[in-house]
Amino acid sequence: MIKLLYISIDLKPEELSTCKTIGREFVNRFLSKNPDYQLEELDLYNAEIPEINNKLLAGRAELVSGVEYDRLAEPDKKAVDRINSLCNQFMSADIYIIATPMTNRWSISYPSMLKSYLDCIILKDRVIKVTPEKTTGLLNDKVRGMAYIQSSTGFGQKIFARIANPELDYCHDLFQFLGINKFEKMLVQGVDMPSVTRDEAIRKVDRDIEDMIDRLS
Repeated sequence: MIKLLYISIDLKPEELSTCKTIGREFVNRFLSKNPDYQLEELDLYNAEIPEINNKLLAGRAELVSGVEYDRLAEPDKKAVDRINSLCNQFMSADIYIIATPMTNRWSISYPSMLKSYLDCIILKDRVIKVTPEKTTGLLNDKVRGMAYIQSSTGFGQKIFARIANPELDYCHDLFQFLGINKFEKMLVQGVDMPSVTRDEAIRKVDRDIEDMIDRLS
């Protein structure tokens, strides 16, 4: 069974969210061209994403298990089980689609829910291997691809690439390090600008969806 994991990260409902609108269109077209894929969806603002703390970890990026797990209080056991479930879901996917707005534009950052999710899924001996010499990604066991769809109110991240868009660059570098060897980006820009408007911004990237699907398929 090959899987498509669609991860959305926006407080707005789909009908009001530019990135979710494009993300849904991308998912629908991908599945239309690749009907053998099983779809799984994860809305990070409506999903249970545990906060990592020292009680849940046996070591660096390694969850407790065995006797240590048995000693946990029930809420902590539930958190460990949920983290395991999220990690298993991520590892089992072949194609990932992430739809997110460019958030915290004034503080130059990325969505906090995305960071919390990554903290949960990047586990030792499952997604990464940690040795005294180095840390390596373990997701190169099969061909995997990702489409990263990001909406923004203006055009700043295109002009000042690595300064004004750390979210995109961080995700590109991280997921390639983990072993996802195909990474496609789609920037939906100028959503709130009078010279562009949301509908026009969506129309511009709509033309590129088919090409991106072909590169990921």
